[in-house]
Amino acid sequence: MKPSLNIALSVLAGFVVGSIVNMGIISVGPYVIPLPDGADFSTMKGSRESMNLFGPVNFITPFLAHALGALAGAFVAAKLAASHRVKVALGVGVLFLFGGIYMIITVGGPFWFKAADLLLAYLPMGYLGAVLAGATKSESE
Repeated sequence: MKPSLNIALSVLAGFVVGSIVNMGIISVGPYVIPLPDGADFSTMKGSRESMNLFGPVNFITPFLAHALGALAGAFVAAKLAASHRVKVALGVGVLFLFGGIYMIITVGGPFWFKAADLLLAYLPMGYLGAVLAGATKSESE
C-alpha cells in the first residue's frame, strides 16, 4: 500500500473509532451522571440553553468523551500507520480539536471547561495515544 494511502486510512480509521467512543460516552453519560432538571439536549438550541443548568459534575461526561475519544482514535491511527505514527496520532487529535472548537462555539459552557477541554482533551490525548501505541519508539525497533 502506498504510504500516503496508509496514512490517510489510518487517520480515517482513528477518527471513526474515536467518534464511536465519544458518542458512546455521551450516550451513556446521563445514566451515570443525570442531567439537571429541565435540561434538553435533543437539539443544539436546547443544549445551548441548558448549559447554565450544569454544575461542575455535569461537565465530567463531555470532558471524558472528548478526551477518551481522541485517545482511542489516536491509538488506533498510530497502530495502523506504517510511518509517521506520532504525526498521524496528533492529526487525529487535531481533528477532534476542531470538533471541540465547533462545539464550544455552538454550545458554549463556562470558561474553565472550555479551557480545560481545549488544552487537555485533544492534543495531549493524541500524543498519549501515540505513546500507548508504541509510536514514540524508534521506527526501526
